[in-house]
Amino acid sequence: MPIRYHNTLTRTKEVFTPLSPGEVRMYTCGPTVYNFAHIGNLRTFLFEDLLRRHLKYRGFKVTHVMNLTDVEDKIIRTCRETGESLKALTGRYTQAFFEDLDTLGIERAEHYPAATDHIAEMVDIIKTLREKGCTYEVDGSIYFRLSTFPHYGQLSKFDMQQLQTGASGRVDSDEYETEDARDFALWKAYDEDDGAVFWETEIGKGRPGWHIECSCMSMKYLGETFDIHCGGIDNMFPHHENEIAQSEAATGKPFVRYWLHSAHLFVEGKKMSKSLGNIYTLRDLVEKGHDPKAIRWALIQTHYRQPSNFTFDGLEAAGEALRRIRDFRIRLEEVRGEGSDIEQEAANCELAFGEALDDDLNISGAIAAVFDFVREVNRILDKHELGAGGAQRALALLDRLDRVTGLFAAPAKAETPAWVLDLVKERQQARRDKDFKRADAIRGELTEKGWILEDTADGPRVKPA
Repeated sequence: MPIRYHNTLTRTKEVFTPLSPGEVRMYTCGPTVYNFAHIGNLRTFLFEDLLRRHLKYRGFKVTHVMNLTDVEDKIIRTCRETGESLKALTGRYTQAFFEDLDTLGIERAEHYPAATDHIAEMVDIIKTLREKGCTYEVDGSIYFRLSTFPHYGQLSKFDMQQLQTGASGRVDSDEYETEDARDFALWKAYDEDDGAVFWETEIGKGRPGWHIECSCMSMKYLGETFDIHCGGIDNMFPHHENEIAQSEAATGKPFVRYWLHSAHLFVEGKKMSKSLGNIYTLRDLVEKGHDPKAIRWALIQTHYRQPSNFTFDGLEAAGEALRRIRDFRIRLEEVRGEGSDIEQEAANCELAFGEALDDDLNISGAIAAVFDFVREVNRILDKHELGAGGAQRALALLDRLDRVTGLFAAPAKAETPAWVLDLVKERQQARRDKDFKRADAIRGELTEKGWILEDTADGPRVKPA
């Protein structure tokens, strides 16, 4: 079955064929590092992580670039309000961003270029656009003249007669004195409010516009035409539309083959907003005691093109799903002796899992295939018919599928404290002595202290709650 992704550019699912056989070059819009990423941002980063992992699972060599926006109007405003330097502020939140990636198990991209390290390259693109007659200057700021790019709107299918603010208001940042409301800033002349944030260049004193940053860094590391560009749906217009315009005007070549966009995340059915107090960061959720792996599950389980509703009940359900997988792994690890090798069951699971993800990253179908397998093998375990070889086959399958989803790996093993083991032994003795009141009291004590005790046919099993 070929891989098919929904291409926003054509509004259809297309068979994915990279420009170079066996290699994929992809660019994803990264964070603006002036604050912690919220769970809406993280949902997009997790979708992109799933895409990257899926491509690798299917044998592609992936070169992934994610930019770091470390100069922009919001950043400058925050520096002005806090008194921090640009470098100090963005350095702190860049480090926090990478910590969040690690906490959620998001694989690192090959490149994380920062905008401030690529000013010279941005200036070169702006000079090229100026030479081609695509720009004009007002009070030292340089604008892209959209009337010179007749294909504008091909991505968003936007009615140019009804141009409105997009990208969560970020078009406002580019609405200076323009000839046409559709035009956008490539270079912003220095203003006293910018403080120490400026560059002296041959096109003037100032700083780059937001849109030119992504065109510059994507083409530097991936070439003038590359395979995949991803981002949130709110960046489709105007940001991605502007990227296409300035990039193709500069190079005369198609910019990107496949555009993939993730839908919005809601919280308890409502749009995230400061006034509602429902903007959560990863740190907020971890501090409330939630397992990062459960957070990953909750944010990744809805198809990327469908709006997702984050709820705390849903997060608890994700934690329960995770516990089912972990309990299954524990049962498999305890299997000894001869029995079924479940070769066919494992093959069927991996086939269904792969076909689901090949169909535009159908993650719910992929997870369903795994749970079908878990139920089937649990029935075999219940009848004591699974052999050690079959158990190892199942564990190896979960490990392979985890490399795609980041959901099915064994948790890091921690030594069970001696006092817990002592209580388990004491309870076993109480049961042998038919002192069931004492046995129940020990179970209650373990529960209060965060341990779950289960009685199985193979003896008691204890694990962290």
